Amino acid sequence: MRTWQVERRKRTQHLIELGGLVVKAGIVDLTGDDRAMIYGALLWMAEKLSSEDGERARELWAGKGKEAFEAERPTGAHDGIQPQQDRA
Repeated sequence: MRTWQVERRKRTQHLIELGGLVVKAGIVDLTGDDRAMIYGALLWMAEKLSSEDGERARELWAGKGKEAFEAERPTGAHDGIQPQQDRA
């Protein structure tokens, strides 16, 4: 397989995972699949992260996400799989 194909598949997988998080968080159902609303909320998040409160938002949101991932993990599951970290 060519390098560009491998990279394209990696990018596609990454985008699918990100979309899955939107569904997993309940955003699709809560917005009635209103893509303008979802995009607006994401833009609001980007503004917040770029503001002087950005570091605090990162800490709060990352903590909330980690708690949610842990809550989903079955008790005693030690399979070594961890959620992917944020990519800057």
